[in-house]
Amino acid sequence: MKLPLTFETRMQRLLGENYSSFQQSLQQAPPVSIRVNRHKFQNNIHFPHVPWTNSGYYLAERPSFTLDPLLHAGAYYVQEASSMFLEQVLRQTINLDQPLHVLDLCGAPGGKSTHLASLISKDSLLVSNEVIKSRATILAENIAKWGSGNVLVTNNDPRDFARLPEFFDVMVIDAPCSGEGMFRKDPQAVEEWSEENVILCARRQQRILADTWQALKPGGILIYSTCTWNEAENEENMAWLAEQENAESIKLNFEDCLGIVRSELNGVEGYRFYPHAVQGEGFFLAVMRKNGAPEEENYSSGKKKKYKLQEAGKKEKALVQDWLQHPDDLAWIQHNETIFTLPENLFEAADELYQKLYVIYGGTQVAEVAGKKVKPLQPLALSQHLNKDAFNAIELNFEQAIRYLRKEDINLGTHGTDWVLLQYKGHPLGWAKQIGNRINNYYPKEWRIRMDLPNELPEKSVLE
Repeated sequence: MKLPLTFETRMQRLLGENYSSFQQSLQQAPPVSIRVNRHKFQNNIHFPHVPWTNSGYYLAERPSFTLDPLLHAGAYYVQEASSMFLEQVLRQTINLDQPLHVLDLCGAPGGKSTHLASLISKDSLLVSNEVIKSRATILAENIAKWGSGNVLVTNNDPRDFARLPEFFDVMVIDAPCSGEGMFRKDPQAVEEWSEENVILCARRQQRILADTWQALKPGGILIYSTCTWNEAENEENMAWLAEQENAESIKLNFEDCLGIVRSELNGVEGYRFYPHAVQGEGFFLAVMRKNGAPEEENYSSGKKKKYKLQEAGKKEKALVQDWLQHPDDLAWIQHNETIFTLPENLFEAADELYQKLYVIYGGTQVAEVAGKKVKPLQPLALSQHLNKDAFNAIELNFEQAIRYLRKEDINLGTHGTDWVLLQYKGHPLGWAKQIGNRINNYYPKEWRIRMDLPNELPEKSVLE
């Protein structure tokens, strides 16, 4: 790999005698890692453990993840190991048992958002945002597959969050960057790198920080990260934030044997991940606290509030309320013909978000109701809160599961005329409906497997 000369010079300065090891690591294949959805998959896993998370594992080689039904069922997520360090930050800096408002500002494709959803309590609200529309759609798909019911996906510019002053307890900003940490994974990143682009990225990151800072509560936590190594996009930006906003740097505790390198600039501490020192890709992270004391939340002003979210009608709710566990703990909301749910305690906060942001996906999408006709929606099948006893479930073998996920016809015999839940190894994949002698495949067309199949399919899932 031919590296830009100015990049090499800077890395030699940063790494000193370790530069040779770093250079050699860029010629090696990147490690493969996954993070398991413990709300869905509780079996023992015998892969090597990612040391800074309870649910991350390394694989010996990269399988064809697309041809794994359990990936589509949301049983795990393919994620780079270094970025899973987010878990350590949260566990050390905040009480995860309390209700929190959390923002993942640059959420696509969904690695950090699904991780956050696994870590926060059921009474917390996660807003997962992506400014690019096509990427926001992918983010919503991955959130739906993960199956948490307390996430809203938004498609907003960072400056829009100024409409929500002091709303979030935690903000995660995995900022768009020059991508130096992805060089061995993405040769195109090497071709596109330049000092001019580094400066442009650093300025854009400062603009993002300035646009969103007021949305963080006093006492709230900012977790800032990039997949690059230059100081301009990392330590210098955090030192700038500390000076501009009087933000406080938070120091983390971890064992030196993990290989993570501490850095410091003007009293601001950062954490660097190098591929020769950790089993992961290039990554930088810093944690800042907004000074001040948080105020008590109070959505009641004494005036009757006009809500954007409308409660589902009693008749419509009665048709579908048994489809989820603990239905009385949920707010049942109807928008046109679509019924979705959110935890009851999050209704007020969610309504404010629906009024001030462009929400493209929220809570658990349950059903479309038109008169007495009810169609269960795909996110319901994948929900962690699905009541499987309410449906006739059919177990698919591996080949049938792949055919279903390709939205092809499958022969399952006769199972009545109602909706059936199709699953693989007990993990729901989606819906089908018997019409006469034919079973209609209701897997979403935009989610289907499009790749050409190999001559021989894998025999089992990664997790089997």
